[in-house]
Amino acid sequence: MGNCCRSPAAVAREDVKSNFPASSDPSRKDRDAIKHKKFTVLAGDCSSEAIEDKYRVDRELGRGEFGVTYLCVDRGTQEHLACKTILKRKLRTSVDVDDVRREVAIMKHLPKDASIVSFREACEDENAVHLVMELCEGGELFDRIVARGHYSERAAAAVTRTIVEVVQLCHKHGVIHRDLKPENFLYANKKENSPLKAIDFGLSIFFKPGERFSEIVGSPYYMAPEVLKRNYGPEIDIWSAGVILYILLCGVPPFWAESEQGVAQAILRGLIDFKRDPWPSISENAKNLVRQMLEPDPKLRLTAKQVIEHPWLQNAKKASNVPLGDVVKSRLKQFSMLNRFKRKALKVIADHLSMEEVEDIKEMFRMMDTDNDGAISFDELKAGIQKFGSQLAEAEVQMLVEAVETNGKGTLDSGEFIAVSLHLQRMANDEHLRKAFSYFDKDGNGYIEPEELREALVEDGAADGVDVANDIFQEVDTDKDGRISYDEFVAMMKTGTDWRKASRHYSRGRFNSLSMRLMKDGSLNKGSDS
Repeated sequence: MGNCCRSPAAVAREDVKSNFPASSDPSRKDRDAIKHKKFTVLAGDCSSEAIEDKYRVDRELGRGEFGVTYLCVDRGTQEHLACKTILKRKLRTSVDVDDVRREVAIMKHLPKDASIVSFREACEDENAVHLVMELCEGGELFDRIVARGHYSERAAAAVTRTIVEVVQLCHKHGVIHRDLKPENFLYANKKENSPLKAIDFGLSIFFKPGERFSEIVGSPYYMAPEVLKRNYGPEIDIWSAGVILYILLCGVPPFWAESEQGVAQAILRGLIDFKRDPWPSISENAKNLVRQMLEPDPKLRLTAKQVIEHPWLQNAKKASNVPLGDVVKSRLKQFSMLNRFKRKALKVIADHLSMEEVEDIKEMFRMMDTDNDGAISFDELKAGIQKFGSQLAEAEVQMLVEAVETNGKGTLDSGEFIAVSLHLQRMANDEHLRKAFSYFDKDGNGYIEPEELREALVEDGAADGVDVANDIFQEVDTDKDGRISYDEFVAMMKTGTDWRKASRHYSRGRFNSLSMRLMKDGSLNKGSDS
């Protein structure tokens, strides 16, 4: 009765809150439960026995930061499905647990649609959470484009329409996607007319009309300016879709620089290049839509409905079918393959962030929190730094001080402290970068050679390993000696990648290093609305 006059999104949001209370500042009991992995993620879903009875788990399809996706077969119907297994030992904080709960809630909440991977059910056992969903075997978006012999404005319009229809559906049902990017769209099968589907809602969030968010989330090239300004709503999804459209038409991102700060400043400036090839030959209607989707002011940016009603998409079947050219396909391939290399390296780094390291960070927090109020004040931080100075690198000290100075409340809670420290350990810690480099440098001679890279990428599912390795070497091997040195590897990882994805471990801490740096030097304020 209480739900009769409320929107479906409001009901779903309240369901998440009632079943999964917020725990951004967990009690000692909660922390101990997570530490020992004796906690429940889901409520009222099927048991581990049920998933074993219903499904036969087959080969591995892919690995992510939190777990592994397997092919699984429904024992009754023999239908092939995907099972995303999220390991509890990878859920290092209560924030991580909340994220998995919300991902399940959102996938259950969104209606069945041809453009969204369909969700079957969620199950949990002592060691993992299992999400059973539709299997998509047709490959990633850019891979399909590159493989096609003919790629035109008309094809780009068809892809864009699907992406924006996903955005429209999400917004209609009170969900912001927050991580739209080509990697999150797969083709259902290998047929030419296969539907394109959105597959990952791990950073999505419920929203109410007028509600604003401040967490820095998403991937750098696709991040809207208001995300960097920490004040955003559902309009960010249209910006991200606009970036994808720009890439679809010319093969490179609209906002690019050689450093993380440069990429952010380019986003804030909002200057879009329509002069490089093939833009002079692209229709004015297509360029007009890109401009309106990449409108810096979210109040003036098109809505999903307005994008779909734009003449270029309304007349997509009449759009130019002249090939955009080999240069666009070549750029798309290099961009896609380089991202694949980075994603593989980041997985290796994530695997080396052990539970012991996280526990060390928590213990340091508890020792600095001398008044036991669950937060570290600026004075406690200064005293703690003096006490533990020999254990903290200079970069870590600076990051923590900046976090306290810029968050507006003068304190860091446990989740924020852990998020900052994990971010530093992952990307600023030379030891972890060297471990990732060593993963590819199989013979240990100090260089990643073409054959070593090919082997690693084939292991990760790149069937065209030879071509992929060649494309990556063109981009990363800056001294053109036919191999990738450690310095070249680090340069690749830190070009627009330090803050590439403020994912579950880092985004909820609300202290992205880049944003703090921009706020400190005034760049963010210069680019912000008055």
